[in-house]
Amino acid sequence: MVSYRLGGTDGVSIEAAKWARAFSELGSEVVTVAGSGDADKVIGSLAADSEERIDLDCLASALKASSLVVVENCCSLPLNPRVREALKAVLEGRPAILRHHDLPWQRPAFRDVAAPPDDDAWWHVTINERSRLEMAARGIEATTFYNCFDPVVVPGDRSATRRALEVADGELLALQPTRAIPRKNVPGGVLFARELGATYWLLGPAEDNYGPELGRILERAGIRVLRGLPTGCSVADAYAACDVVVLPSSFEGFGNPSVESALYRRPLVIGSYPVAFELRRFGFSWFDCGDAAASAASVRRWLADGDTRLLDRNEQVAKERFSSADLPQRLRALVTGK
Repeated sequence: MVSYRLGGTDGVSIEAAKWARAFSELGSEVVTVAGSGDADKVIGSLAADSEERIDLDCLASALKASSLVVVENCCSLPLNPRVREALKAVLEGRPAILRHHDLPWQRPAFRDVAAPPDDDAWWHVTINERSRLEMAARGIEATTFYNCFDPVVVPGDRSATRRALEVADGELLALQPTRAIPRKNVPGGVLFARELGATYWLLGPAEDNYGPELGRILERAGIRVLRGLPTGCSVADAYAACDVVVLPSSFEGFGNPSVESALYRRPLVIGSYPVAFELRRFGFSWFDCGDAAASAASVRRWLADGDTRLLDRNEQVAKERFSSADLPQRLRALVTGK
């Protein structure tokens, strides 16, 4: 498995790890290769921000023993075009799955970049139908594998986590379980929390030089702000500790909190990014983030009512339509045709 980076909290890293486990369940030995992060083989020139020349012989050697190579977004979003061209050359005629979490024309900065490379020996996989159809319009056949999740979650410790955060029993807590980059729309999350009268909790770090801007946003928040996970706490604990989840993003290839919030039985306030509309059609019931005041009022009424039918329905949809249980066999079928 090859990516710009692996082992992080970003969606590509998280989903790559799920595929690695699925291939392992099929009896495969999985070797990870990345430009940065936690991987079996780290080749710095493959990093998204690397300006190094890529040694094709080194890359070919790292992939030589593999009977199948899974490329996680490196041939999709051209954060480092040299990586895309190197993989295209090294994988020519070799069995490979190109997994597309993002596509260049979906980002303003890459709107004029050509479609991902193609080869008769490769399979293309998208993580939503929107991308599959856009690929088809460009002459590339792909299969949609939505991000998948363990349908059985172990609930976190609400009381202990809130104590660690110094959140009082009656204090509303709005969790944004994302990194901080422009498209995650932190201002939208802060605004919703302020309208709700809640403490705002941003789980992930600032990336892509967004730290200074994030600092200015949070300084002007006008409400209590929490950052990161307390020592010893998990993502499950974060979902347990919060009262509502907010995903105000302007764009996501998928948006894992959309399904995670359902599995952890928390209401979700979601932005109007394109794939959210696609996912909503599966039957999820969400609150819209567009009008923060109206959304906050709706959430406040729902919290006061105590009706769990919304949570029951969302949990059912998540377990029935986005389970990881059948991922190994779906991957086997993809590459064997059986």
